[in-house]
Amino acid sequence: MARFYLTTAIDYSNGEPHLGHALEKIGADCIARYRRLRGDAVHFLMGMDENAQKVAQAAEQAGVPPEAWVRTLAERFDATWRRLLCSHDDWIRTTEPRHHRGTVALIELIRTRNPDDVFTGEYEGLYCTGCEEFKQESQIVDGRCEEHPTLELVRTRERNYFFRLSRFRDRILDLIRSGELAVEPAIRRNEVVKVLEAGLQDISISRQRLAWGIPFPGDPDQTVYVWFDALINYLSATGFPDPGYERLWPAELHVIGKGITRFHCIIWPAMLLSAGVALPRKVWAHGYVQWHGAKVSKSAGTAVSLDDAIARHGPDALRYFLLREVGFEADGNFTWERFDERYTADLADGLGNLASRSLAMMGRYRAGVVPAAGSGTSLEESGRQAVHRYAGAMDRLDLRGGAEVLSGLVGDANLYIQQAAPWTLAKQGREAELDEVLGSLGRCLYRLAILATPFMPGKAQSLWQALGGTGDSGAAPWASLEAPPVAGTPTTKPEVLFPKPPSS
Repeated sequence: MARFYLTTAIDYSNGEPHLGHALEKIGADCIARYRRLRGDAVHFLMGMDENAQKVAQAAEQAGVPPEAWVRTLAERFDATWRRLLCSHDDWIRTTEPRHHRGTVALIELIRTRNPDDVFTGEYEGLYCTGCEEFKQESQIVDGRCEEHPTLELVRTRERNYFFRLSRFRDRILDLIRSGELAVEPAIRRNEVVKVLEAGLQDISISRQRLAWGIPFPGDPDQTVYVWFDALINYLSATGFPDPGYERLWPAELHVIGKGITRFHCIIWPAMLLSAGVALPRKVWAHGYVQWHGAKVSKSAGTAVSLDDAIARHGPDALRYFLLREVGFEADGNFTWERFDERYTADLADGLGNLASRSLAMMGRYRAGVVPAAGSGTSLEESGRQAVHRYAGAMDRLDLRGGAEVLSGLVGDANLYIQQAAPWTLAKQGREAELDEVLGSLGRCLYRLAILATPFMPGKAQSLWQALGGTGDSGAAPWASLEAPPVAGTPTTKPEVLFPKPPSS
């Protein structure tokens, strides 16, 4: 069984979860569930970034101690991701002792192996409080941070500890170009390569002692810079530096937003190279959810709330919409109108209608039992091809492509019903042909229940149980998709999977 350690970016504890957060978490969960279907031993990590200066500022504005603030936000975020059916195995908070210990250990390891890589110096530059990062000229548009255009940049001068990032430019460039450190999709890889080709500057990795954060090892007057500390969460969650942390490390995949590729594809690999620790195998940088053309974020103050989006049609529908409509590569728009249209067309009139009519006919014509037939129909061939195309898309992390295959098979099945007209076969007493049609539909629904699990785990489980499946649909053997074992299985007609909105 292959090990698959998967992580998402950890979220700042300075506001409520939003659609931009949700796309990343849902996408990563979709990947985790797919890898479990393929038989991998998945370990899925999510968590919270709690040591930031802006977290302390948010707590102060709310009039509560930082400890209480981050605890409340951590519970809120974790509950939201559970509500969206995320299946993470671990939840790390950077205020935990295990993370504090891992951060100190990595810094000390860097100093031991390469003493010249950490040094003191003075830094002056334009600082973005939203990113908690000094900005280079290439990252500034019209005098503002390109990621947080509503915030003023603050000119800051400090004496800090620095990391000799410039030393690793050629090595990281070689690793990315060779694919040893995979950066995907290609548009993000090209962006990172361009930054590397332009040359790297050494970076500040501490701040003058703040009241909130991890004290820099050996210097109580300095605090570890939040981004240097935050990246280490992926490693500290494995038990590092204790022996056996390699049971999980290196990560197979870091899932992040496109705005933080510099940290994950340049700074993080350099830190690990300096410490002599293995690098992650792949970084996937997704695009942003947009609302009327603007990035959905806390600082932008967009009108759509995540709670409202979940309540609209339920968590499964939102998961499907974000991955099918917005996708997991480029930026994509969220609108209520498009959400409603996609829900009605793909889910209510699509998968939901297919499941309802197919299971109803099995109940009416075959006492709810799937016939032992249907392996030679056109729909059966469509199903086999769909499984192959789906696997190809999901292996490439093309989640939109996987959702399109799922939707396409639903369309094929609904068209098959119209063309085969099982109600006519029943009326004419053509029992063998009717068995072929109903058996083929049962096999198709079996495939759909499994293939839908990464995207819509709740509704997929309902369909699985209606087909007589036991246990979790996500635990079904992948090999069973070649010849679904549904013959003779007693079925039930479930409640409507995707009720139509009142206006539909």
